[in-house]
Amino acid sequence: MDNNNYNNSHTKNYFASPALSLSLAGVFRNAGAVAAAEVEEGDEGSGGGGYCRVDQVENSSENNGLAGQSDDEEGIDGSAEEDEEVENKKKKKRKKYHRHTVEQIRVMEALFKESPHPDEKQRQQLSKQLGLSPRQVKFWFQNRRTQIKAIQERHENSLLKSEMDKLREENRAMRETIKKACCPNCGFATSNNDTAMTTEEQQLRIENARLKAEIEKLRGMQGKVADGASSPSSSFSAGTNQNTKSSFDYYTGFFGLEKSRILELVNSALDELTKMASYREPLWIRSIETGREILNYDEYICQFSPDTSQNKQPKISIEASRESGIVFLDIARLVQAFMDVMFAELQMLTPTVPTRELYFVRYCKKLTPDRWAIVDVSVDKIEENIDASLEKCRKNPSGCIIEDQANGHCKVTWVEHIECQKIAVPTMYRSIVINGLAFGARHWMATLQLHCERIVFFMATNVPTKDSNGVSTLAGRKSILKLAHRMSLSFCHNIGASRYNTWQKVSKGGEDIRVTTRKNINEPGEPQGLVACVVLSTWLPLSSIALFDFLRDESRRTEWDITLSGSPTQTIVNLAKGQHRGNSVTVHKMKSAEKTNKWLLQDSSTNAYESIVVYTELDADSLQSVMTGCDSSKVAVLPYGFSILPDGLETKPLLITMRKEEKSSEGGSLLTVAYQFHANSSPLAKLTTEFVENVTSLVSCTLLNIKKAFQCEDG
Repeated sequence: MDNNNYNNSHTKNYFASPALSLSLAGVFRNAGAVAAAEVEEGDEGSGGGGYCRVDQVENSSENNGLAGQSDDEEGIDGSAEEDEEVENKKKKKRKKYHRHTVEQIRVMEALFKESPHPDEKQRQQLSKQLGLSPRQVKFWFQNRRTQIKAIQERHENSLLKSEMDKLREENRAMRETIKKACCPNCGFATSNNDTAMTTEEQQLRIENARLKAEIEKLRGMQGKVADGASSPSSSFSAGTNQNTKSSFDYYTGFFGLEKSRILELVNSALDELTKMASYREPLWIRSIETGREILNYDEYICQFSPDTSQNKQPKISIEASRESGIVFLDIARLVQAFMDVMFAELQMLTPTVPTRELYFVRYCKKLTPDRWAIVDVSVDKIEENIDASLEKCRKNPSGCIIEDQANGHCKVTWVEHIECQKIAVPTMYRSIVINGLAFGARHWMATLQLHCERIVFFMATNVPTKDSNGVSTLAGRKSILKLAHRMSLSFCHNIGASRYNTWQKVSKGGEDIRVTTRKNINEPGEPQGLVACVVLSTWLPLSSIALFDFLRDESRRTEWDITLSGSPTQTIVNLAKGQHRGNSVTVHKMKSAEKTNKWLLQDSSTNAYESIVVYTELDADSLQSVMTGCDSSKVAVLPYGFSILPDGLETKPLLITMRKEEKSSEGGSLLTVAYQFHANSSPLAKLTTEFVENVTSLVSCTLLNIKKAFQCEDG
């Protein structure tokens, strides 16, 4: 579920396809959900291939019936002639179809690749060139767009089906593992590792829940396409929509609560969220130092009278924050992005800070025609067989209010209010976590803005040449952007402290380096076998902006990247994916003799909260194929790169209350360096001591080179 400081003096007007649906999981899905709305009078089923319907209309006021005859016999003859004439008129009024010639289709296809939405002038020129009417040209392009969207949708549905099959297979394997570890007579674990079995069983339940949610979401998408509907509906509000019913039963079954109890819970939470999003002083007080809004917790207690029994526990901390911003996406797609969520594992891009795990109900409701509310709230009691030790955090009514701005944009007001168990956090991350920046509203707002902006630039068809250097076709540009996005998602997914990653500490030169491995058996997106990930997080006395600009600068790459052996690189592709100049995808050509056939794909992203610079090394032939528009889903990538955060010095406590809060005295950036390696082609292999020594040395030397470049070796 990103964005940030925009350069207002350099605003670009890009127009995205209205058929885009957003998925905060990082995949572009459902293109074509409202394709039918684009076809005006054209034959929707004909696609863009060969037929265009031409309406022949005749106006006639003649009436040759019996009233115009004076003789009965003549009337009978006249009636026969009239029937014949009426039949002829019916034949004339029947729709005629015009088959385009091969040359006409070729010319229109060529223009479609460059501009799927030609303007009136282009259509007029094309009609004169091809001998067609402007209306025929218009319908051909409309039908062609519909056809492309339908093809994309079938492809995405096929990918979703593959994901479902993969989850089912993993689910079956986990069931078999549990059965083998249990006594066939009594059903209890045969080993003494009861805790491990409980966690294993809990993991199976989570996977089951996620699988069911994805299946219901897929069914909902198919139903919408069949009906031609485009507007989202509440995933949990009253109604006859199938999605509503399925989601309702889904929550009821998982949490073990009655429907009436869940409705009571979410309606109360919705009321609190709308007030939290709209109230000002004395509930929210703006900090003079930082400009951020701070919750007056004592006033909150007076207004909402929450159950504060848990807050009295010494190990419970409260974080509350509010942030507003403009999101570059229409309200229908934005609301759809928030549907069907009940479990979240929140993580920072470092393995040193523990993740936060949440179980909650999500309720989406349309308040007015141009205003939606998305509310999350934790349930007080969930099923008994869910491991209570996993409930590390609890959501008080949180979420966002989305207001349509009538220009394809939305205003979002985000409120985050969480109770968490106090856990050990490394000193350098303590300030940013305690002050609520790591998991607060500012983070989620910046992330949402950047993600939506990336989608707008992905779907844009009128990108200026200066923002799309090195790629000649629109299909090639989209293919490169997709590959770069998948690369960054892989990087972020694999360097956090998720329960799926088991990290081991390795001390190297006084630095705390973490190492983990994973086995890839059938995932086409990365090399098969054993994959190792090495991560180092540290604090540097540098501004996050200066550090980000340095690491993404191609001309200074040799200062820190020891894999280049001092050989420079040359930028051959530069694609903008946001208004900030740092939000871009680039391709670098290596100039070293031994790596002439290797190119580097780089994805850089920055917002008000965090910046990342991610790379991967690919064969030149593979990357050139992607640049021509070929499918990039099977191109194997092992990304490495950097995550950069401000250390939180400028922040202040997010609660005004009688409780004491820790103060921060740090200043600088929090840098995470992460490398991934293909350790062995066999997934059953183990890391050798020599391999671990080599990869940790690489990470340590990279950090040392960065420090030398800024002359802060002692920092």
